[in-house]
Amino acid sequence: MNRAMLQMLETLVQFTTACRQLRSLHSGKAQRMHWRSTQCSVYPKCASQQHQPLCQTDTVLNVSLTHCRLLATKEGKSPKKYKVFPKKPNLDKQEVEIWNKMTVEDLARAMDKDIDHVYEALLHTTLNLDELEPQSVLDEVWIKEAVKKSGMKFKYAKLKEEKLRENKDAVNRPPAEPALLTPRPPVVTIMGHVDHGKTTLLDKLRETQVAAMEAGGITQHIGAFNVHLSSGEKITFLDTPGHAAFSAIRARGAHVTDIVILVVAAEDGVMKQTVESIRHAKEAKVPIILAVNKCDKPEADPERVKKELLAHNVVCEEFGGDVQAIHISALKGDNLLALVEATVTLAEVLELKADATGPVEGVVVESRTDKGKGPVTTAIIQRGTLKKGCVLVAGTSWAKVRLMFDENGTGMEAAGPSMPVEIVGWKELPSAGDEILQVDSERAREVVEWRKYVEEQEKVKQDVDVIEAKQKEHRETHKKQLEALGNLHWRQRKASMYRANKQVWGSRSKENVEDESLTLPVIIKGDVDGSVEALLGLIDSYDASDQCQLDLVHFGVGDISENDIDLAEAFKGIVYGFNVNANKAVLQQAEKKGVQIKLHKVIYHLIEDLKEELSNILPPIIEDHVIGEALVLAMFDVTIGKRKAPVAGCRVQKGLLDRKKKFKLIRSGEIIWQGSLTSLKHHKDDVQTIKTGMECGLTLDKDIELKFGDELVCFEEKNVLPKISWDPGF
Repeated sequence: MNRAMLQMLETLVQFTTACRQLRSLHSGKAQRMHWRSTQCSVYPKCASQQHQPLCQTDTVLNVSLTHCRLLATKEGKSPKKYKVFPKKPNLDKQEVEIWNKMTVEDLARAMDKDIDHVYEALLHTTLNLDELEPQSVLDEVWIKEAVKKSGMKFKYAKLKEEKLRENKDAVNRPPAEPALLTPRPPVVTIMGHVDHGKTTLLDKLRETQVAAMEAGGITQHIGAFNVHLSSGEKITFLDTPGHAAFSAIRARGAHVTDIVILVVAAEDGVMKQTVESIRHAKEAKVPIILAVNKCDKPEADPERVKKELLAHNVVCEEFGGDVQAIHISALKGDNLLALVEATVTLAEVLELKADATGPVEGVVVESRTDKGKGPVTTAIIQRGTLKKGCVLVAGTSWAKVRLMFDENGTGMEAAGPSMPVEIVGWKELPSAGDEILQVDSERAREVVEWRKYVEEQEKVKQDVDVIEAKQKEHRETHKKQLEALGNLHWRQRKASMYRANKQVWGSRSKENVEDESLTLPVIIKGDVDGSVEALLGLIDSYDASDQCQLDLVHFGVGDISENDIDLAEAFKGIVYGFNVNANKAVLQQAEKKGVQIKLHKVIYHLIEDLKEELSNILPPIIEDHVIGEALVLAMFDVTIGKRKAPVAGCRVQKGLLDRKKKFKLIRSGEIIWQGSLTSLKHHKDDVQTIKTGMECGLTLDKDIELKFGDELVCFEEKNVLPKISWDPGF
């Protein structure tokens, strides 16, 4: 039974082998083979078939239950076995669309991977991964390398013909016909140095007390006022700050004005902001009237002021120029009528006219956020007549005018050319200096969207320029490294570059730790756009980054909010408020989260506080404070136990010597030794201190050969808090 089973298995194996060889034969991969009959041990052939010739056909093989034919080679040799491999499925590689100036984030999205995958694919390349950001633009070679290492293939994306967006911007109207022009009040800007009496002069002209209400007695905003003179004329005055921080506000005032009244104090003369105001007026090509103020003081010298102005190309009429000079006292009201008459006369000469019809054109003088009204702007109308319901655009904001007020808070129904007006109804807060244009209601959003699009395109262009500059710098550095290592074997070159990069990465990590510990994050909130602009200008002038980094986390207009506190907590920063408030809930939240809120009314107080905070972050400096000095007069040896110790005989020249303090030995201006004393004696007595003029003997904690004339200095180390070197200019 077992033998029969073995024979059957052997027959089955032979049958399987024959079938495999048949498949090879039919596929054309095997040569022509002869078939011979093999008697099946289970099913023997009949006698008539035992001597039958072999079948020579290559196409058909009949296998019956009584016959089994096997593919065979020459007799005595086993049949050759052919290995049949399973057919692999045809897997297509993933295609990735690539294009020029592709960022890391774009490549990750195109590959359907995360950003870390791109970093890993570029890990062992010469690309500096330390400077690679998600928005960094990759060169074509690195894009292809990342795709290749990811087991994918690339194809270039079809160039999409981006349709040029139609310019939807609003523009000024063409000049009006002369017949439509009507006389308008002059716009007069009062400019000059801080504390020279500009606001006091304006108070006298309109009989108010603005100066008394200003923090610190100085103007910190631009103010627009319409003054009705006793003679019946109307003049729109702009009062600009004289402080050094408000340069941009003064420049803005000069460009929207018709006449500049330059106020100079008779006792101070021409100062820094006086010169700056003259420059702004000349750049705007605006005529100047000189008002020499404080002439009632005993030390006043108006003639000196006029002569000093000659150096700045401001020539008064008495010196043959065209600048009117009026001597006044704003505090007492002396000679103000002459100043008004000079202003009105100059306005008549200029023949100021404007078109009061058609769409409105104007300029934003100041902007702020009011709790009850929302975004509010102070504007000067230059053309047309503004009414309620008008749709305006300014910068990237638009408004439908809901309310209008004058400088006293009185409601207005209309505002014509040269009229200052407060406008309520803005969707967002425009920036001071933005041009106001009236548009149709359906066009307002289109204009704003177009302007935002233009800003985005400019920003993208700037970012690309910066990235390309960094990449160029990196390529040049890498090229220099390769040139320096050109004579080495490629393995040695790779090892050297790896060690160099590893050292750079290590130093950068240490620098990052130091930078984090020496960084002051700040949040700035101001009452109006001009104040925030002035503060940002001062922060831009910060030049002490080598001592401490100043990180501006956020800035804005309006009172301090809970969002500001959350930001300050996240960045471990300080919230500075200028002429703003923080309600009780915000103060409680700040106290709970340990966030400092610092409110100031005067701009230079805020800057001084900021400088103090920056100085407090700096690590203390160890300075040597000299206590006393002694001169070595003689040297001798003293036996202590079994050894001889050198002793210096000295005389105290200045101060005193204290045994517990530190000492240093100075010879020919160089420090030879620094340490402490092991003994200090006066005659034979051990003492702790020796005063000026007394002689003593002392030994050092180190065996050093002392010489006649050496100087010993007794000192103590003190931690001194350094000061930030930033100078904001005032």
